[in-house]
Amino acid sequence: MLGGGQDKIDAQHQKGKLSARERLHFLLDPGSFEEIGMLVTHRSSDFGMENQIIPGDGVITGYGTIHGRLVYVFSQDFTVFGGSLSETHAEKICKIMDMAMKNGAPVIGLNDSGGARIQEGVNSLGGYADIFYRNVQASGVVPQISAIMGPCAGGAVYSPAITDFILMVEQTSYMFVTGPNVVKTVTNEEVSSEDLGGAMAHAAKSGVTHFTAGNGLECIALIKRLLSYLPQNCEDTPPALPYTPGDEERPQLQHLIPEDSHQPYDMREVVAGIADEGSFLEVHKDYAENIVVGFARLAGKVIGIVGNQPMNLAGVLDVNSSRKGARFVRFCDSFNIPLLVLVDVPGFLPGTDQEWNGIIIHGAKLLYAFSEATVPRVTLITRKAYGGAYDVMNSKHIGADMNFAWPTAEIAVMGAKGASEIIFRKEILAAPDPQAMLSEKEQEYKEKFANPYRAASRGFVDEVIQPKDTRRKLIKAFAMLGNKVAHLPRKKHGNIPL
Repeated sequence: MLGGGQDKIDAQHQKGKLSARERLHFLLDPGSFEEIGMLVTHRSSDFGMENQIIPGDGVITGYGTIHGRLVYVFSQDFTVFGGSLSETHAEKICKIMDMAMKNGAPVIGLNDSGGARIQEGVNSLGGYADIFYRNVQASGVVPQISAIMGPCAGGAVYSPAITDFILMVEQTSYMFVTGPNVVKTVTNEEVSSEDLGGAMAHAAKSGVTHFTAGNGLECIALIKRLLSYLPQNCEDTPPALPYTPGDEERPQLQHLIPEDSHQPYDMREVVAGIADEGSFLEVHKDYAENIVVGFARLAGKVIGIVGNQPMNLAGVLDVNSSRKGARFVRFCDSFNIPLLVLVDVPGFLPGTDQEWNGIIIHGAKLLYAFSEATVPRVTLITRKAYGGAYDVMNSKHIGADMNFAWPTAEIAVMGAKGASEIIFRKEILAAPDPQAMLSEKEQEYKEKFANPYRAASRGFVDEVIQPKDTRRKLIKAFAMLGNKVAHLPRKKHGNIPL
């Protein structure tokens, strides 16, 4: 029960970290934890390991409940051989992952490990691969959550990378393939563990982590909140909360869009005016901030929200926001979570940086993700929907079920100024006052396309609605789509443009 001993537990506490058992105590419902494999020991006899036998072998595994719902858990114990992974350590983790798939319940990994147990050589490496394989088999079958509570380096990082959500603790956790010492040796670059692979580096720069927490207890509370939006498995539906219908009108949405179409506004305010109060849990908050994704409840039922964010880069789609959106859409589709898409997108970000970094491929990921999603899909265009980005953002043409627009919506190939400069180039150049002629033609183009009615006349928008009525309309739309059945063409699997 003491793992590597009280002195090592005390050392964990001095670093601001909880012990492996304390983490499970706070994570699971009181009295619900049942341990599996407490007496497992390693089989190594090299380098004096036969004289260092500690039951459990550096990981606590078992099952319990969170808010009364079954989960499988493993918690690596840094006090035992630095939480390093041995053959038997891996076998324990694999056993609960197999049970999770058989019984249809989430897997939560609390990672705190120095990596592979060097004394075991290839046996340890094989153990990691056994875990990776199960991560892939379980992907889309049961939710997998990885909390990085301490170090996670080398091959160890690839298990969390395959799971659905990664949480990191600020200042006490880090993830990297190679640590600062190796980086310095190979590239002569000096960098700290925190800067190389700390929580904020991965939250804002790489996008590897979905959530960060100030300490271990905050991280555990976040895991519990995240689980409250997720079903137990791919055959299940997300847990709904009781809801009493009331006045669903939201007047605060009526004047949210600025009169000047170049002025930004916060898409989170649209979310707040649509979703149940206080229910929005944002995912990847600090990464690719030109798109907002997260879970919310609408009339007590869970939905996934994807929305362009005009406050950042005017809500344009770029490499990172496309990847972020696609990843979230595919998760929601895997686990029967309906999608609401909020559109205010001026297009894809131009420039050599984007083109050379593959905006074509990355933008196609988001297009692919929406196109293959079979869950209920509802779109609301709040303002701009320009060019190919209109198509990509869950348009009717790629299978959206219901498409709404506010009167402020503009659906066109491009903005009025750019379009006018192309269409009316000759007239503008020949005019006595080219600038006045451009303004006149710009206004003409706006009258035709800077509104949602042309799209509505073709059935590409199902209804133009007043902003204040949005919540009521969306509740009805998702209720109507509650029994949607859709199947993709028979195939082994598609080939998403990775």
